[in-house]
Amino acid sequence: MAIVTRFAPSPTGHLHIGNIRTALHNWMLARHGGGRFLLRIDDTDLARSREEYVDGIRADLAWLGLTPEAEVRQSARFALYQAAADRLIADGRLYPCWETPQELELKRKVLLGRGLPPVYDRAALTLSEADKQARIDAGDMPHWRFKLDHDTPIRWTDGVRGEQTFDPRMISDPVVRRADGSWLYMLPSVIDDIDMGVTQILRGEDHVSNTATQLQMFTALGAPMPGLAHTALLTGAEGKLSKRLGSLGVAELRESGIEPEAIISLLARLGTSDPVDPALCLEELLAAFDLSRFGRAPARFDEAELARVNAAIIHRLPYAQVAGRLPTGMGEEGWNAIRPNLNTVAEAKDWWAIVTGPITAPAPDAETRDFLNAAADVAAGLAWGADAWGQLTAALKDATGRKGKALFLPLRQAITGMDHGPDMGALLPLIGQDAVVARLRG
Repeated sequence: MAIVTRFAPSPTGHLHIGNIRTALHNWMLARHGGGRFLLRIDDTDLARSREEYVDGIRADLAWLGLTPEAEVRQSARFALYQAAADRLIADGRLYPCWETPQELELKRKVLLGRGLPPVYDRAALTLSEADKQARIDAGDMPHWRFKLDHDTPIRWTDGVRGEQTFDPRMISDPVVRRADGSWLYMLPSVIDDIDMGVTQILRGEDHVSNTATQLQMFTALGAPMPGLAHTALLTGAEGKLSKRLGSLGVAELRESGIEPEAIISLLARLGTSDPVDPALCLEELLAAFDLSRFGRAPARFDEAELARVNAAIIHRLPYAQVAGRLPTGMGEEGWNAIRPNLNTVAEAKDWWAIVTGPITAPAPDAETRDFLNAAADVAAGLAWGADAWGQLTAALKDATGRKGKALFLPLRQAITGMDHGPDMGALLPLIGQDAVVARLRG
């Protein structure tokens, strides 16, 4: 059976780094198995969902190259949820409840005070049909819970966490629908997974307890259980999940100059036993993708590491891939010369300004001024070519006896205005003989 995965964000905000990781892993799992990756917009919360966030989700996935084969929206599927709910009501698996939040909180405190787990006591099941109808006739509409089967332990083999067992008696029957008729996450997600043919659910470990209850929903609806895997959550460099990390989004990363390839390279391996290797292409990452290589320890996300991976990615980017983002006049030779010194593609503008000029060089002392004048004379007499820098420095070394830093640094400072930078051998042909001589003469 071909693998079908899904990514199911709620459009109540922008995607953050944890969402991106989940989307990437689902996309990779589907691609690795020759299957399908689906996007489901979980917009049942009509009050908080925004169309701008839907557009943002699509744009973020497209920028990363995580293109889904199909997209569905929960807000267009309410009739499907109602039909499934009617069936579960008829089977006695959904039941109406009228407790207020205050009443439920009081029950919870009483149970905790007695040292008991704060599990819902199913008091609503004792109501007579007449009592229920009287409440409805009075305009007091119920919320609905899914009745868990207490007789059978909940078990599954998790693709990351291994064998999992839950005692359903220690879990409250989950509320699946509010009194105003709006749906909560649990049941519609199962109905959608069944209808969409999802074969593998891959998400964060914060959903493990949800999975325990949702497995019984799959059974109650007569559907086979999909494969299940829960990856460890991300932590920040400081050792805990920070507010900063929880809000770090694709737009922010993109604006800071992070390449999509860097995000994929890091997040594809984060939390696995495999090293992060910027040299690997997407096909190589996909070929090695294996849920069994994910560990249960929290996965540490470090923005500094992402920046290092990004720089390594940029140092390998071909000119054709970045040509449209480079400053006017900068060709392939310029890109190849400047590329090793970049942390972001945007920095190419600053380095290219050194080639085109003007520059501001440090004022030399008298001895250095004489040396630079001599260098200008030598440069003016060269047959300018690809090895201009090698010819210039060799001639000056023979004529002045200078070598090492005493030879190279004054030349670099006079020609580029910098103490460091791209290889001078690559820069001089780009700057040109006349400009080099003029800069040396100051």
